[in-house]
Amino acid sequence: MAVSSRHAPDHTETVAWSGAGFAFVGREREIGLLLAAVRHPPAVVLVEGEAGIGKSRLVHEAAGAVAAAGGRVLTGLCHPLREPYPYGPVIDALRKAGDWLPPTADLPPSVGALAPLLPDLADRLPTPPPPAADVHGKRYQLVNGLRSFLAGLGPTVLVIEDAHWIDEVTRELLLLLTRDMPEQLSLVLTYRNEDLPPGVSVLGPSYRRQPGVSGAAIHLNPLSGSDVLALAHDALGKHATPELGSVLYQRSEGLPLAAEEDLITLTERGPGTGPGPGGDLIDDLTHAEVPRGLREAFTERLSALSDPARTVVEAAAVLDVPAAEQLLAQVADLEPDQAARGLTEALRVAVLQETETDRYYFRHMLAQRVAYEQMPGPLRSRLHRRAIAVLETLTPPPLVQIAHHSMQLGDPTAWLDRAEAAADQAVSLGDSGTAAALLHRILEQPGISGDRRSHAALALAGIAVNGVDYVTDARALRRILADPRLPAAARGEVRLSLGLLMVSHAGDRAGFQEVARAAEELAERPDRAARAMIALAMNERDGGADQAWAWVERAEAQAALSPGPAVHAAVQATRLTLLARQGDPGVWALTDELPRASDDDEEMRQTVRALYNTGEIAIELGHDRRAARMLNESRDLARRVSYPYMESYSRIALLRLDALAGDWADIENRFTALCAEYPDIAMARMDEALVVGRVAAARGLRSRAAELFTAAAAYGDVESQVTGALRAAAGLVAVRLSAVVVSGTTRSTSAAVAAAGHDAWAVAEPAVMTLRWAEAWARGVGLVPVAVEAALASGRREAAERLVADVEAGLRGRDAPAATAEFHAARGLLLGATDPAGAIRDFETARRLWSDIGRPYEIARTSEQLGTVLSAARDGEAATARLTEALAEYEHLGAAYDAARCRHTLHDLGLARPPGRGRRGYGDELSPRERQVAELVARGATNHDIAEALFLSPRTVEQHVARMLRKLGTTRGDVREVLRERGRRRG
Repeated sequence: MAVSSRHAPDHTETVAWSGAGFAFVGREREIGLLLAAVRHPPAVVLVEGEAGIGKSRLVHEAAGAVAAAGGRVLTGLCHPLREPYPYGPVIDALRKAGDWLPPTADLPPSVGALAPLLPDLADRLPTPPPPAADVHGKRYQLVNGLRSFLAGLGPTVLVIEDAHWIDEVTRELLLLLTRDMPEQLSLVLTYRNEDLPPGVSVLGPSYRRQPGVSGAAIHLNPLSGSDVLALAHDALGKHATPELGSVLYQRSEGLPLAAEEDLITLTERGPGTGPGPGGDLIDDLTHAEVPRGLREAFTERLSALSDPARTVVEAAAVLDVPAAEQLLAQVADLEPDQAARGLTEALRVAVLQETETDRYYFRHMLAQRVAYEQMPGPLRSRLHRRAIAVLETLTPPPLVQIAHHSMQLGDPTAWLDRAEAAADQAVSLGDSGTAAALLHRILEQPGISGDRRSHAALALAGIAVNGVDYVTDARALRRILADPRLPAAARGEVRLSLGLLMVSHAGDRAGFQEVARAAEELAERPDRAARAMIALAMNERDGGADQAWAWVERAEAQAALSPGPAVHAAVQATRLTLLARQGDPGVWALTDELPRASDDDEEMRQTVRALYNTGEIAIELGHDRRAARMLNESRDLARRVSYPYMESYSRIALLRLDALAGDWADIENRFTALCAEYPDIAMARMDEALVVGRVAAARGLRSRAAELFTAAAAYGDVESQVTGALRAAAGLVAVRLSAVVVSGTTRSTSAAVAAAGHDAWAVAEPAVMTLRWAEAWARGVGLVPVAVEAALASGRREAAERLVADVEAGLRGRDAPAATAEFHAARGLLLGATDPAGAIRDFETARRLWSDIGRPYEIARTSEQLGTVLSAARDGEAATARLTEALAEYEHLGAAYDAARCRHTLHDLGLARPPGRGRRGYGDELSPRERQVAELVARGATNHDIAEALFLSPRTVEQHVARMLRKLGTTRGDVREVLRERGRRRG
């Protein structure tokens, strides 16, 4: 017998009415952005939106798609009451990766650093390395281990949910991870912007998406009315009329969570019998005595629970963290079987959910708030007291949670005791993020004692000064200093930390003002006062050499009152630095006597500092081989004693040394990578601008060089040492002098030379004044020759003569081969027109000194100058030899502009070799000139730039560019990639 359709079983409707899940609607664009990013790793995706807007659902749907395609997804959750556990959300995520780990032998040894944090996976990981000595070293080990762990998993998405609750240490870990991501990793963070601290972004103000990293910033808006109707139709089938959808939308205002809660309520009641499809449901929503919104819907659902279920839910609301069944039973004061029945009911009606194995919490924080606030006050207090009693029996006791319950009971004294203990516990466990949050709250409490305030402030300052985000750390220290109740000695400690952070990390000379104030406030702490005075001795800008030595003497007197070796080592390192600055020849023997082994790690860090300082100054002095040895030793020792910032300084200086030795290959990208690795180190950006600017100038990219030297000058204006500013000024002077260009057969007029000279002298004159004032004769390398050239070109011969005389006097008794070479080159320029024989001797001396030092660009430059003077002295053969030698070196370096100028000089002086018979045909291959043009185009040069760089007419450049593009078969914008691909094929 046939069954009529009216009574036929409807499987779809049965499933819909069960309330088991909802359709994913209204997020096509957002999930498209998310999937596009994570399918092109490395990627960083930020998903932001208000509570209940569907961030977790969006990520869940994307994770399903990734997993279906063979990818791996790891998820960690942040929580405001997480107990001290270093990097908890990340470690929670990594715990789930055991089945995906490769064999232990295939994992890098660095992964072993994670073994103590992942005991369940320890047998799958390499042996842990020896623990680092301090927080910097531990973080360095951890970041390397995390990168290697994630890289070993292959294509992986790491999701951190509710990142608005992330602690500082975990945030810093993720920030460091984003700066050097494994190639197949995608990082996804969900967060509520309104719950971040004011003015703080989820990854901190210093976060920048790195080159080569894809990603998206996705903001979730409320659903539209049609989206809510689609959600209802999926849940209610034919009962979801447009009128019902409109009511749902009005009640939820497009918030998915609120709409879903209403739909759960309706599905629990089942289809009604009102007039028309959905009529009774509309009546339920519009005429019931339930107020609008989620609060009302959830309150109604709570009222329908049995007593055991309601009691379990109330205990969960008071605990406010995912809790085990046993803990919920104890706080609810229920027998185990009653608690089990109540928990099962709460899970069945979706009031609670299982967040991880045997941990239960609300489906959403809004539901927790409703459940907590609808309880009578006496009941809340009783449950908080029971929570404290139960939590205190645990080992170790969860002090953060206990402190929270004490505050909720209105007992600030108990809260302070427990919060302070929790902060100390967090610091001992290495969880400085949790500690910092607690310490901030302690300092905000009115009426706390001076000792407690000092303890909290110093602990917080210690955390901040060891951070990786300068902006956030400096803000934290200033916030501490703003407290007028802070005792003087503690204020001095905090101020010293802030000043050193400003000077060392940001290159901000204003930090010395904070250090000077700290020195006075630390009168009762001689070891710390000595550290402040040592820092002040290093400030070359705001005091001369005499003042620097005076600070060292004061520091030494303070150090005599301190028993430990570290402060004495710091004074000695500063002495060596000042001796090196002066070019004292005795400094190298003293540096060799520095201790290379000690049980005191801080003493070893001072050896690292001394080796770096004197090694970096050795570059300025012209002891390049010695500098390389010292900087390599400083870098390696910094790794051994966990001193990562000093390691970064040594690496930056070593890259600069590579460039001086003529290793210009890929120098721009090498600096870009280093700056990306250390984005908060001002020195990296300054050296990048100076070195890359110099190379750009040599290649004829004058505009680019001027832009970089101008940026370096801005850094130099705030830096504590003068040499960076002098190098920037020297670069700008050279660029302005090069504005006198010979194009084709048109010679520069004397008026053009004078105009360029005046422009160059306008930059050189204040730099020369700084050189004199600082008496940096031994280290002001780069400035003197171009300043003399600018003075002569602008008709200021007396100024040039005075500068040369001052340099000669200032270098007497100094061990400064580079400055000595520049002095002879400058005097050669001065004597060129009046005493050619004397000029020849000076240029020969300069050339010999540069050869001894080992700087090929300087050797070529002085060879060119020597050849020009030899030609004026009628020694054509010697002139040709030197100019040809210079040309060959310029071409080897890729200094296209200098090579073109040198070639032009040979031609002008009649010394160029006549071309061979006929012109070689290159067919479809690039000629040498076309290759030069192609390389300049690849670096963004315009035709005008190329004409200036190669001393060609604009028409000639147009012809070269056209032939080059035809032979390469590409467009101007793709020349760089074509040349790179050709290079790869040759390699």
